[in-house]
Amino acid sequence: MSSRSVILEYQKGTIVVKGLDSLPFTTPDSRTNYLYSNGINYKKITEYLNGKNIIYDDRVLDLLPLGDLPKIKVKLRDYQLEAIENWCLEKMGSIVLPTGAGKTIIGLKIIEIVNSPTLIIVPTLDLIKQWTKILSQNFDIEIGNIGGGIENIQPITVSTYDSAYIKAPWIGNKFLLIVFDEVHHLPAPSYRLIAETFVAPYRLGLTATIEREDHLEQDFPYLIGKSTFQITAKELAENKYLANYIIERKKTFMSSEEYLKYKESMTIYYTCLKKIGLKMNSNNAFKRLIMMSTNNTIARRALVARNNAIDIALNSRSKINEIRKILGENKDIKTIIFTQHNKLVYEISNDFLIPFITHKSSKEEREDVLTGFKDGRYKAIVTSKVLDEGIDVPDAQLGILVSGTGSSREFIQRLGRLLRPKNDNNEARLIEIVSSGTSETVTSERRHRNIEK
Repeated sequence: MSSRSVILEYQKGTIVVKGLDSLPFTTPDSRTNYLYSNGINYKKITEYLNGKNIIYDDRVLDLLPLGDLPKIKVKLRDYQLEAIENWCLEKMGSIVLPTGAGKTIIGLKIIEIVNSPTLIIVPTLDLIKQWTKILSQNFDIEIGNIGGGIENIQPITVSTYDSAYIKAPWIGNKFLLIVFDEVHHLPAPSYRLIAETFVAPYRLGLTATIEREDHLEQDFPYLIGKSTFQITAKELAENKYLANYIIERKKTFMSSEEYLKYKESMTIYYTCLKKIGLKMNSNNAFKRLIMMSTNNTIARRALVARNNAIDIALNSRSKINEIRKILGENKDIKTIIFTQHNKLVYEISNDFLIPFITHKSSKEEREDVLTGFKDGRYKAIVTSKVLDEGIDVPDAQLGILVSGTGSSREFIQRLGRLLRPKNDNNEARLIEIVSSGTSETVTSERRHRNIEK
């Protein structure tokens, strides 16, 4: 170790260490004779220096001034208190709670406890508005926003993931606490750079399910810390915090014509896979097929055939008939119909004269549909993925899952739209419609795998 004066600085997402020849978590640069490290290692670097009694001049932080926050006037549930206590042990990590279990309130309480400049990162502009509203109401201060053409940075600021990614090198040293809402987005190749660029030593992740289809949840301990608390919808329903629920699977049978077309497409798919020597029993096999399809005509033919087969199964006319039957049996029950693609959304909307919401719906259209659903003007609405997260959806008692992916996260989020406690103590029901004799049955099994864990 050198006896020179040791200085820590922050330069566009990077910690620069001057005055030392070596230091854990850093990389030397022979051109400058300085050591460099990602912002995420700020806490580890300072802990190491303090542990070795090395005196250093810390010029990293440029915090936004924040006074004392008022105490939040809310009675926390026992599991919320436990979640907060567990997180506070290290002031890092994720809290995993079902939709409707009060993740936002937990986030607010942790912001109050830490009482430091805080950045809340969310996936959608709707969530920026929701967080900004509840933060303003509870803390009575101006809340900053980054996203949707707005850049107003305050000691407590809410940003989209996209905007935080863009701005990270310039604001990565201005906050001590980062709250990642819907934290399952974070390990994506671009978004993970947010966590790596910011120096914030305190990190909170909030989500309904931590698992990802690409298994990148294994990176969470590095990015924000380990999962510190988790509870299932079933456990909360047993304690009356959420509605009891039942999940039903209804199998439908495609017409002879549909089934013949399905089988023809799947035969082409498997034949092409055999020709290119690709087995689909590994996690990355489908990703490899997509990559191969860009310059391999057989791989491209396999992908097209697979997509055709899935399209036939997901959009079978027998599903429309099953929806008609279910709606007829539940005329006065508030119902959300979920599909995978907008094509089926529009078909269901036209067939049953049900209002729809897709990502193409304008803000005014979406608000009208949700308000109408809330006040009972509409008994049923149909949607694709747009209501899975990031939008405050009025209470519903029945969900009809017409098509979806094998993602257990998506399944849990859709189930969560039904789980607010019911005034009449009725159970929530999620009915899953599956085309029998197709790969959709395997997809259904996959999305159920974490539902009772």
